[in-house]
Amino acid sequence: MSNGFGFSFPHNGNGDGDGDNFDLGDILNQFGQMLSGMGTSMNNRAEGEAVNFDLAARIARQRIGEQPAASAGDATAVAESLRLADLWIDEATDLPTSPAQPAAWNAGDWLTHTMPMWKRLVNPVAEHMGRAQLESMPEQAREMMGPIAGMMNSMNSMSFGMKLGHALGDLAQQALTGTDFGLPVAPQGTAAILPHNATAISKDLGVASQEVLVFIAAREAARQRLFTHVPWLVERIVSSVEEYAAGLEIDTSHLEEVARSLDLESSDPQQLQEKLNELQGMDLSPRIGTRNSLASSRLETLLALVEGWVDVVVTAALSDRIPSTSQLTEAWARRRATGGSAERAFANIVGIELSAPKVREAAELWRRVDVAVGTTRRDAVWDHPDFLPTAEDIDSPAEFIDSLLDDAPDTSFDEELAKLEEDLRNGDDER
Repeated sequence: MSNGFGFSFPHNGNGDGDGDNFDLGDILNQFGQMLSGMGTSMNNRAEGEAVNFDLAARIARQRIGEQPAASAGDATAVAESLRLADLWIDEATDLPTSPAQPAAWNAGDWLTHTMPMWKRLVNPVAEHMGRAQLESMPEQAREMMGPIAGMMNSMNSMSFGMKLGHALGDLAQQALTGTDFGLPVAPQGTAAILPHNATAISKDLGVASQEVLVFIAAREAARQRLFTHVPWLVERIVSSVEEYAAGLEIDTSHLEEVARSLDLESSDPQQLQEKLNELQGMDLSPRIGTRNSLASSRLETLLALVEGWVDVVVTAALSDRIPSTSQLTEAWARRRATGGSAERAFANIVGIELSAPKVREAAELWRRVDVAVGTTRRDAVWDHPDFLPTAEDIDSPAEFIDSLLDDAPDTSFDEELAKLEEDLRNGDDER
C-alpha cells in the first residue's frame, strides 16, 4: 500500500490487506532507503548547519543557467565607473574613499561570493524556526517524534535548502551590486557590480547604459564607504538577524479556533459542508512571529538609514553631472518599494525583509540634518550606534535635529576672544 512518497506500508502477509500490522521499524527503514536514493549530495550538510546549503547552491545554479562570464571590457567599465563615482562622491560626504577592490560579476559569481554571508544570515533563522515548529506541537506528538528526530532534521534541512536555492537563484538574476538594499552580502573589501543585469535595467528605462552603470557604481561606492569606515555597522546588521531568529515562534491559535468551529460530530451534513466551504478561502498556514520584535524593527531601521544616506549622497554627487539622475533615483525607489518575486519569496522563506519600508523618510531626515548642521556633523552621526536616529526619529525628525543643534559646539566665546586679542594687537601696533 503506497503512501505517495516512494515507499509502502507492509501488510500482514495474508495478501488481502485486512488487519494490516504497521511496523514502525520497517517503515523507517524504507524511508531511510528512499532518502539515500536521492543521492549523497542532497543529504550533504555541514555539521551545525540547519540548511542544506550544498543543495541550495545546486538548485540556484540550475535556475541561473549558463551565463557568459564578465568580460575584460566589463571589468574595465566597472573599475572606471567606480573611480569616477568616488571622485564625485568626495564632494558629498566626509567619509573617505573605501579601499574595496572593483569586481565585475555575473549571476553565478554573485551566488558563489555571497553564499558565506547568506549562511550567516539564514542558518540561525532556519535553526530556530525548526525549534519553533517542534515546540508548537502537542507534547504527545513531540514524544512520538523522538525516534525520528534526526531524520526529520535532515528533511527540514533539505526542504529549506530547496526553497532557499530557488530564492537565491532568482535574486542572483536581479542583483545589481554586492550590497543591494543595504545588505552587505559581498565579501569585505569587494565593490562588485553585475554589468549584465545593469544593461537590462538600462534597456527597460531607455537610459544610456553608461549613465546607469555610473549611477549603480555611485550607490555601491557610497555603501562601501559606510561599511568600511563604520566598523560596527555590518556586525550590527547580522546580529539583528540573529536576535530576530532567536525569538522565532509559530502561532497556531487561529488553527485551533478553526478546529473548534468545526463540529465534526454534527448530524447536519449541510452545516458541515458550509463550514468546509468557508475554510477554502482562509489562510490556514501557521503564522511565524518573533518575541524579539525590536530586533526586526532595528534591522529595518538600519537598512533604511543606510539606503536613505546613500540616496542623499548619490543625488548630491550626480545631479549636476548625469541628466538622468532623478529618473534613475525614482526607478531605484520603485524597485526597492515593490520588490520582485525573488525578494518576496526570500522574505517568506526566512522572514528577512530585504527592503526597508521607510527609506524615503530616512533620506528626508538626512537631508534636513545636512541643512541644519552640515555634512561633517551629519556623517559624524555614524561614529557610534547610539548616535543613530531611531525609528521614531525617522517618522518625526525635528527632535533629533534639535538634539544635534544643542550638541553643536558654541563658538561664540572663542570668536569673541579672538576678536579681543586682535583688537589688542592692533592697539599695540598703533601705539
